Amino acid sequence: MVKGVRVFQTVVVGADGSPTAAEAVRQAIELTKMTGGMLHIVSAYKPQQLHSAAGHEFAKSMDTVDLADSLLADLGSRARVSGVLTELHAKTGDPADAICEVAEQVGADLVIVGNKGMAGVRRVLGSVPNSVAHRAPCSVLIAFTTG
Repeated sequence: MVKGVRVFQTVVVGADGSPTAAEAVRQAIELTKMTGGMLHIVSAYKPQQLHSAAGHEFAKSMDTVDLADSLLADLGSRARVSGVLTELHAKTGDPADAICEVAEQVGADLVIVGNKGMAGVRRVLGSVPNSVAHRAPCSVLIAFTTG
């Protein structure tokens, strides 16, 4: 390591199954591979609200958590094949909250998110990358993932 240069040993990246997130994860894998660090991949999901015939509402998270777990298993496998130590995190709730929460819990040096949603009205209203950039407990890399 070059004296005075910070090497990102603990990296957190968000994944939601979109092409933008897949590119952010790809870049996170490459960076973490170069530093020899640990990659934490986070996928957030929201429990679905279902209504019974009698009008009772109940939360059903089985389908959504299964999708998050499946996505994380696939991405984790890709990272491990590349030689990167990986931990997977499926969280309920808002994606930006989940990413920042994991970053705090693991003492992340860097959070990586894709740039989708950073332009126009969504930038003002609070897209995931914008929210993470303002709330993360560490450095944030907004990866160029869209043209």
